[in-house]
Amino acid sequence: MELLSQVLERIKPREEDYRELNEVRLYLLELVKSSSEELGLEVKPYFVGSLEKDTFLRGDHDIDLFLAFPLDTPLEVLREKGLELAKRIAEDLDRYEVAYAEHPYVRAYYKGFQVDLVPCYDVRDWRDVKTAVDRSILHTRWVLENLSGRNDEVRLFKKFLKGINAYGSEIYVRGFSGYLAEILVIKFGSFLEVLEKHDFMLRQKVIDPGNWLKREPEIAMKTVKREIEEDKPLVVIDPVDPRRNVAANLSWERYGLFYFNAKKFLENPSQEFFFPRVTPGNYLNELKRKGTHLLTLLFNPPDIVDDLLLPQVEKTAKGLARQLELEGFKVLGIDYGRNFIFLEVDRLERPIVSIKRGPLYFSSHGLRFYARNERVWIEGKDLYSEKPTEGWIVDVLEKILKSGMFSAGKQVKKAVQEADILVDYVPRSLRKDAYLFLSRMKFRIK
Repeated sequence: MELLSQVLERIKPREEDYRELNEVRLYLLELVKSSSEELGLEVKPYFVGSLEKDTFLRGDHDIDLFLAFPLDTPLEVLREKGLELAKRIAEDLDRYEVAYAEHPYVRAYYKGFQVDLVPCYDVRDWRDVKTAVDRSILHTRWVLENLSGRNDEVRLFKKFLKGINAYGSEIYVRGFSGYLAEILVIKFGSFLEVLEKHDFMLRQKVIDPGNWLKREPEIAMKTVKREIEEDKPLVVIDPVDPRRNVAANLSWERYGLFYFNAKKFLENPSQEFFFPRVTPGNYLNELKRKGTHLLTLLFNPPDIVDDLLLPQVEKTAKGLARQLELEGFKVLGIDYGRNFIFLEVDRLERPIVSIKRGPLYFSSHGLRFYARNERVWIEGKDLYSEKPTEGWIVDVLEKILKSGMFSAGKQVKKAVQEADILVDYVPRSLRKDAYLFLSRMKFRIK
């Protein structure tokens, strides 16, 4: 297809990209050798990720360098000495910072490249895996052994996923990871064949490129059952580890974007799927168009990684929405990030009195209801009461926050209780997020 050739011309790395990459790689290997000798450490360096697999796109400058320690190294020693080694290497780069995942690593920058220096174990197979990052060495090895020259097919698929906003397995995206994209191309043969399987994959549900259901049936079936019970759209058993679903982070919404856009591309191919035109929007115009209102809670998040933080913020947002619904406001949607929660609501005020239906007037409960309420009357056999309430939604929300009577993530609840509440306004840094939320552009397909 001529169109795909034209896309490849725009996304394939150029000769100078490879030249720059190789120069940096050689320099990093020298630093690992000298630094590990200086610290008296036995470490093997492994380049992993898309640059090592040669499935990266032009302009991607992320280098993942794993510092593999012997398997008999105690975990605490790996963390301490691994971080020390990574920092020693990074001192000879442009700048660096310590980042945190399952254990600390160093994110450095050198000649336009982002270089992640990650301590891990020197694993041979899945049985050796002790930390989540250890598998990356096995992933890279498996892809290199099975890709069979289909690098450009992976590039097309990755760029397509980026263009339709379905790429990235991070907790705040929950789309297709690069490794998942590589597996699907290897499994089905090409970019177009993956697109043609958009419905088949969803209905088949389970993809087993490593043939684990025959090799390790008990472990693999346990993985399949667990993931199906959790209602995951796909179960792709990791070809290097039967205990893991490569698509575990993939959400139904992101798969839905792939599902509809694959169908549309096959019917009417266009470069716009790869290079979408970005039309900026205004969240205030969206509020005016819809006649709804936006509540924004701004808070100072605890210093924890996104994988721990964001699920707690999501739980808190849902808990607040549920309480507002119980108070008589209709919550039309929620969204959230590291330091904010959006709640789209139908109105900002409610009646300043609430009517409560009570028990039968001739029951013992009826007498208690009568005693506890000031304004009480009878309708048929039932008692009713009227009492004043807060009418302004901010007052209601503040009361909910102060009471603490809402479902929330343990580590974020206090921060959210102290949040600033904004009405129909967001700071400049959140304008794009507010527009994407209110317009539903994040997951819009038509």
